[in-house]
Amino acid sequence: MPTIRFLLAAFACLLPASLAGQKEAKDSTSERPPADKAEQWVTRHSITIGGKPVSYVATAGTLIVRDSTDAPVASFGYIAYSRPDLKDPTTRPLTFAYNGGPGSSSIWLHMGALGPRRVVAADGGPTPPPPYRLTDNEQSLIDHTDLVMIDPVGTGISRALGKKKNKDFWGVDPDIESISRFIKQFVTENGRWNSPKYLLGESYGTTRSAGIVDYLQTRENMAFNGVVLVSVALDLEAIFEWPGNERPSALFVPTYAATSWFHRVLPSPPPDLQAFLQEVRAWSLGPYTAALMKGDALADNERDAIATKLHQYTGLSVDYIKKADLRVSEGEYTQELLREHRETIGRLDSRFTGVTFDPLAQNAEYDPQSAAISSAYTSAFLDYYHRELNVPRDRSYVVTARAFETWDWKHRVPGQPQPLPIVNTGPDLSHALSFNPSLRVLVLNGIYDLATPFLATEYMMSHLGVAPALRPHVIMKYYDAGHMMYLHEPSLVRMKADVAAFIDATDRVGRPGDVAKSASGR
Repeated sequence: MPTIRFLLAAFACLLPASLAGQKEAKDSTSERPPADKAEQWVTRHSITIGGKPVSYVATAGTLIVRDSTDAPVASFGYIAYSRPDLKDPTTRPLTFAYNGGPGSSSIWLHMGALGPRRVVAADGGPTPPPPYRLTDNEQSLIDHTDLVMIDPVGTGISRALGKKKNKDFWGVDPDIESISRFIKQFVTENGRWNSPKYLLGESYGTTRSAGIVDYLQTRENMAFNGVVLVSVALDLEAIFEWPGNERPSALFVPTYAATSWFHRVLPSPPPDLQAFLQEVRAWSLGPYTAALMKGDALADNERDAIATKLHQYTGLSVDYIKKADLRVSEGEYTQELLREHRETIGRLDSRFTGVTFDPLAQNAEYDPQSAAISSAYTSAFLDYYHRELNVPRDRSYVVTARAFETWDWKHRVPGQPQPLPIVNTGPDLSHALSFNPSLRVLVLNGIYDLATPFLATEYMMSHLGVAPALRPHVIMKYYDAGHMMYLHEPSLVRMKADVAAFIDATDRVGRPGDVAKSASGR
């Protein structure tokens, strides 16, 4: 079992001009309805995307989620974007999106990539202090899909009701069930059962998505067209090291190599990064993994050879690598790489650097990427939420709940009588793909992501255990950025194109005349 230190660090970092036709913000207070009554604040807007005007309705509100006895158990806050001219819901895709944490609200994906307004933040360094700026997001997905941004219980304005407490929802399986119930109720109340449907989650949101898609497909007969996984964390044992768990040591090395190449600290920098990373992948999964498996039985000459190769691939000194017993953790790497310059490398995006607090510390004490953007996203979103979406200011919005401190990591996978002691929702995704052979999965990876490294994601996707015919249904994309690849504007443009193409290629699955195209991988 992992120690609490590793699990607390797991996802806590994500816990990181006016629109035409917009209404003026109203009085910042309003009378609250009873706790188990839903609220809505509706505004109308327009934006230009791809040179074309797009009108939309923004609905910030709450939805009362009920349990199997029809008793209200939680009030879920959400922000939905829809087209005002929708006549036939079957022609319009519907996407449910959220971040991870666990304990994070949805502001990061919302204000960085998906919504119609985007935070203007510096890329690769700190965003200057306020005033912060919002801009129309020409890369928003609302020209291709209606969008529902969900805040899990304890985040945003979402909260438990009745005898329930927020912490009752803070676990892998309670989280999956509660958000699944939200989605089912939202679809029912808005008449969207026959719409093409998608899930889009980031980081722990991918852990969540794999569970939700299987839950809704198998328990509620709600089929999905696609799932978009942004910076994947299905199997925690592949990305968090603890004594006796060797996998992360090998799976992180290609991202170390990319990072060291970016910061120009490699002893022999390669001219072709992609060819270099392919070489590092092969070595990490081959000779390095074999050496790690030998443990203390590894011969001295083999140990020397591995340390030398790690030096070539990471720029860390041979002496440091040997002192680390050939196993350099992510926290050690981000602290050590630029230690002589008193700089710490970013975890969520290793292109970022920040001032090192303690130059003698073994592990990085913070994430410079998270520090660089969190104030801008928080301030700009809260101003947008209250000023542009007209949500009264007496509704306190929680950007990050400390849910991860007491999170229950156990998870019951399909077909297994006992829950796993640590979450892996890969089996859920595999089951969902097999249960619904028309389901497609789009996986987005940042090559400078040290929270969910791309080789770890490749490992997870290659261990789903799906039938050979279903393997092409999982599509991988890569970006020259980090965990939140949309901070890098060229990657944001590519991300929009990739997700939009994915929706266009899958929203017709099951319609007459399109089944053959779906089977061919369209």
